[in-house]
Amino acid sequence: MKLTVNNEEVFASTGGRSYDKEKPLIIFLHGSGFDHTVWMLQTRYFAFHGYSVLALDLPGHGLSKGKCLTSIEDMAEWIKNVIDAINCKEASLVGHSQGCLISLECAFRYPKVIKTLSLLGGSGSMPVNPILLDLAENNNHKVVDLMMDWCHGPAGQFGTHPIPGMSHINIGSAIMANKFLKDTLCVDLNACNNYVNGFQAAENLTLPVLTILGDQDKMCSLKVGKKLSTTIKNSDMYIIKNCGHMMHLEEADKTLSILKKFIKNNYPLKD
Repeated sequence: MKLTVNNEEVFASTGGRSYDKEKPLIIFLHGSGFDHTVWMLQTRYFAFHGYSVLALDLPGHGLSKGKCLTSIEDMAEWIKNVIDAINCKEASLVGHSQGCLISLECAFRYPKVIKTLSLLGGSGSMPVNPILLDLAENNNHKVVDLMMDWCHGPAGQFGTHPIPGMSHINIGSAIMANKFLKDTLCVDLNACNNYVNGFQAAENLTLPVLTILGDQDKMCSLKVGKKLSTTIKNSDMYIIKNCGHMMHLEEADKTLSILKKFIKNNYPLKD
């Protein structure tokens, strides 16, 4: 599905079903350097079970046009603009990593619009190693190799993808390699590194929030993930064992099962 937001063309996957404005809307937000394809399993389920789904490519990512947005705050405003562009009054957000920060900020700014948050592999702040920033700034593909190594837990490292012959690390590398790193991944990493409002936003949330954490996550450790969850007044927390940062790929079925229960309980289908 193609949208026009801020005079730029935006792509959103709808999970295999056409967008229906009469159904509850779930928006999926990818992490730094990625695109909508990381949500294939989750979006398909919800699209075929009564929800409308938009797995967005952020500006400058995937099939969306324009330049990458340079701050989490701008990305949060952009999400509200997406919701306005489709004449929708409310939405539930599901974010991974950088997508968590965007979701937090958007819900903080627009509490009457965002109905639930599902935060995967996130924290209230995400400082980035200066080495990674330097590599991305210089378009050095080593930044992708390092991130793919650190993003994945045991399942991802040993290639135990539910689809035979597929590799988590190679898939992630291919997605990121299709971009000019200085203009995409580098911008994303700096946006995460510079964002400081996450925990304040979390303290002010009153909507239902789900946090899903991997106990082997090296990008956003279990410790900081727990800190985010306990900061939020109305938060459910699930920890997936032997799982790294990419839980929606490494443990796709478990992640979907947790999301299904939370969203159906807190953002039910209309009669």
